[in-house]
Amino acid sequence: MLRNVLGKTFRFLGYTVQYGCIAHCAFEYLGGIVVCAGPSMEPTIQNSDIVFSENLSRHFYCIRKGDIVIVKSPNDPKTNICKRVIGLEGDKVCTSNPSDFLKSHSYVPKGHVWLEGDNLRNSTDSRCYGPVPYGLIRGRICFKVY
Repeated sequence: MLRNVLGKTFRFLGYTVQYGCIAHCAFEYLGGIVVCAGPSMEPTIQNSDIVFSENLSRHFYCIRKGDIVIVKSPNDPKTNICKRVIGLEGDKVCTSNPSDFLKSHSYVPKGHVWLEGDNLRNSTDSRCYGPVPYGLIRGRICFKVY
């Protein structure tokens, strides 16, 4: 009787660990559902929009200009941000705000990307914290779910 209960318990734990590992790999390498918050990507992505983020392109270095990506915030690593890729390594980008009279430019260093929100007047992005390391990219947004 005890052997039967222990056998079922260990089998259940084994299946739980296996399915947990499969779920972790799926969310880490394939992608998942993300809820975007904040006004920085309006009108493209509204506050509380639900999007699907795929993670394979960051592993294969397939991020291109114009892609919308989910990134670990350089200011607060506990939060993720949603921004558009404006420049890749070696690109010349405008580093000043749209309202500035004199425009300043800079080159994106190797291993970094330049990110900006679509709502330039209400976005904290690379114009504030500079180029973002490629390793902070979590995924690329494919489509809006809702």
